[in-house]
Amino acid sequence: MKANYDNIIHKANTLVEALPYICAFSGKFVVVKYGGNAMNDPEIIKTILQDVAALKTVGVYPIVVHGGGPEINAMLGKVGKKSEFVNGLRVTDLETMEIVQMILCGKVNKNVASNLSGMGVRAIGVSGKDNELIRVRKKPPVGGVDYGYVGDIISVNGEMLRGLCLEDYVPVIASIGVDENGESYNINADTAACEIGAAVGADKLLFLTDIDGIRRNADDEDTLIPVLRIGEAESMIESGIISGGMIPKVRGCVTAVKKGIKNVHIINGTIPHCILVELFTVKGIGTLILE
Repeated sequence: MKANYDNIIHKANTLVEALPYICAFSGKFVVVKYGGNAMNDPEIIKTILQDVAALKTVGVYPIVVHGGGPEINAMLGKVGKKSEFVNGLRVTDLETMEIVQMILCGKVNKNVASNLSGMGVRAIGVSGKDNELIRVRKKPPVGGVDYGYVGDIISVNGEMLRGLCLEDYVPVIASIGVDENGESYNINADTAACEIGAAVGADKLLFLTDIDGIRRNADDEDTLIPVLRIGEAESMIESGIISGGMIPKVRGCVTAVKKGIKNVHIINGTIPHCILVELFTVKGIGTLILE
């Protein structure tokens, strides 16, 4: 019998630990960006969406921004196209853009929104094209590389997103933007999450990835950096310590901090209930990026 009481008491202590954080985040906007390998495991996806639903239930205003790289790569492979990335960004010709839009807006976005709705919250799937939510311009060539249909964000309609949240919806956003001519452009989902967070005045921005955070040595998990200043982050990009797909993620974090989001985290999205662990426990997880 005592063992049963010990288990119950442990659960009660967990709730007591979480209560101050629940109170602190109630009524605040929290942007969650997830994608990559965290989207490959149905059980992991389930725990992430359970966490989002839990945030909504306790009075937080969550906004989900998702990618879909693995599914895009798989579809490109089926049609015989090779994925090409430069500095973490997908080079996107017209055919690739059509596939990106089909996967992100037509499949991934609606599946995420539907799964959230099945957990008892009102979720609505949108893309940056809806009501010109995300306005972009074509990204200019960099270092002689023409990225094609890749957009630089000009503006995000934060009022629209805040309105959806206040109307009791959880916005689920596919990272596709639109230019002044109505043309679709691919947007890096990490960059989109940053700009969305700034536009809504988010209190916290969480980047869910498949590693524990930023490491001084990418191959050594013991070199995880719990807290990183933006100046050091920029230096680590310049020196090549931060490379590949982590570049736009970390640059997004730096931009988010500069735009006023005080709490920007990179955490391991493959850890079950990683969002609740980060937000509602004393220790938390991952790397916190500060000014």
